Amino acid sequence: MGDRRLVDRRASTRARQRRSAARLFATQALFQMEAAGLDLDDVQAEFETHRIGAEIDGETYAEADIDLFRALLREAINRQARIDQLTDRALKATWPIDRIDPTLRALFRAAGAELVSQDTPPRVAITEFVDVAKAFFPEGREPKFVNGVLDHMAREVQPDAFAAPNGGGA
Repeated sequence: MGDRRLVDRRASTRARQRRSAARLFATQALFQMEAAGLDLDDVQAEFETHRIGAEIDGETYAEADIDLFRALLREAINRQARIDQLTDRALKATWPIDRIDPTLRALFRAAGAELVSQDTPPRVAITEFVDVAKAFFPEGREPKFVNGVLDHMAREVQPDAFAAPNGGGA
């Protein structure tokens, strides 16, 4: 019985790691699409063929949840106008989305795609994308900035997820 729980925990941990990797790769792919002017199919194929789980210069890249990776890319593109509007409302008026760092813009689009199209609890999505921000900006204030913007976006998209159990607000 104990062995079965250990196997289940390991499988669950691997699945979480694969979802985390999918979020990181989706952010990178969205950045690359914008920076290089590439289309979705080309970037998706490049990541799936040459990055996800690949060995490059002796370093093995993480495996990723391919379904989540594809869904985040597809939804970020299909719902970009809505996601960018959500992001703009979360930013100060003097810093519209087109003026922020392109890495953060890609991150907000990937996170926004998850918030508007996936069943992931918003607090989980926020935590995961704050971790993505930490990977890109380990010494900066960006992770706190990302947390605040995503919290605002999530509360707008899924306000019920933030309601206190006894009817009060969180």
